[in-house]
Amino acid sequence: MTDLPLLDQDGRVSAAALAPAPSFSRPARPLVARTVYAAAHVVPLPWADNVPGAPAQLDWDATLAYRHHLWSWGLGVADAMDTAQRNMGLDAAATRELVSRSAAEAASAGGALVVGVNTDHLEDEVVPLDRVIDAYREQLHYAEDAGAGVVLMASRHLARAACGPDDYRRVYAEVLGSAGAPVLLHWLGSAFDPALAGYFGSTSFDEASATLVRIISGAGDRVSGIKMSLLDADAEISVRRRLPASARMFTGDDFNYVRLIEGDEQGHSDALLGAFAALGPHASAAVQALDAGDPGEYRRILGPTEALSRQIFATPTWFYKTGVAFLSWLNGHQQSFTMVGGLHAGRSLPHLSEIVRLANGCGALEQPELAAERWSRLLELNGVRTPVAVA
Repeated sequence: MTDLPLLDQDGRVSAAALAPAPSFSRPARPLVARTVYAAAHVVPLPWADNVPGAPAQLDWDATLAYRHHLWSWGLGVADAMDTAQRNMGLDAAATRELVSRSAAEAASAGGALVVGVNTDHLEDEVVPLDRVIDAYREQLHYAEDAGAGVVLMASRHLARAACGPDDYRRVYAEVLGSAGAPVLLHWLGSAFDPALAGYFGSTSFDEASATLVRIISGAGDRVSGIKMSLLDADAEISVRRRLPASARMFTGDDFNYVRLIEGDEQGHSDALLGAFAALGPHASAAVQALDAGDPGEYRRILGPTEALSRQIFATPTWFYKTGVAFLSWLNGHQQSFTMVGGLHAGRSLPHLSEIVRLANGCGALEQPELAAERWSRLLELNGVRTPVAVA
């Protein structure tokens, strides 16, 4: 068996035994115990001008094939979200095309799809609330016309324009009143985007969460759920227990998803996770175990993946997309380890090495020999001599 090279923070190289590929099976029937969406990344054309500030040029075949990969495991896809590099390389035109192309693919494949709706096509950074509402509605109607479900993302424009909780209640009430079908809301914490600090009108969790619950309760059946991405399990559980019966909690906690999805005597979270873009087979196998009434097997499958997810989402958290794309490349889903906006430079080689080590340990390398070869070549390209022979 091939050894796997590892690189520490001081540049020292060691080797680990390469673990075999996981033996998970795709589901024979739809997953039912939990609703799970994987927030998918985008794949650039490796030879295109995807430098910082340039319009994104995507490899559409590879980008859409990755969505089919996730659907084949019984997962839903959450597209045009943060994992797809919204506000970090994916421009407005590419976002619109991603929404329409993914919606068409979902319809052809019978796959579940929700897409992000935001205000990020506005060129001005500071706009009044009325323009925030109009911008939300424009993207909302575009997504609905394409046939996609909707996640109403947190808006930087709203965070800048709002003076307090009343402004958030007004904006969400007007936008939700324009929705043609129930939508998911999204609370994205400042660890993911510092520009969203104080969202829902307060830096106090108690005050902000009270505003959120009031918005959801006032919307009736127009809100089907909320994705919380605060990386705080207790905060998520607190909100989960206050939601009306018409709304479900979708965990966006890439640090603590195992216990949040399993739940407790008072309920559980469904999932909408960037981590599951990198861990689709594990997520599917774990929910299959819950469907079979075996929570112990669920924990055995999914538990070891949390250390890997914590490494991918380590501070600065907004560079987690680099780890997702890196694993996609190692697993053979894209030709090169490149990203739009040059974001593949967002993590160091030792950081990536720890991702390799943890992925090997939990079975997240779908083609171990290919992963070892690609990782060895990347190290050697960067002047790191490895003990692993590369053909």
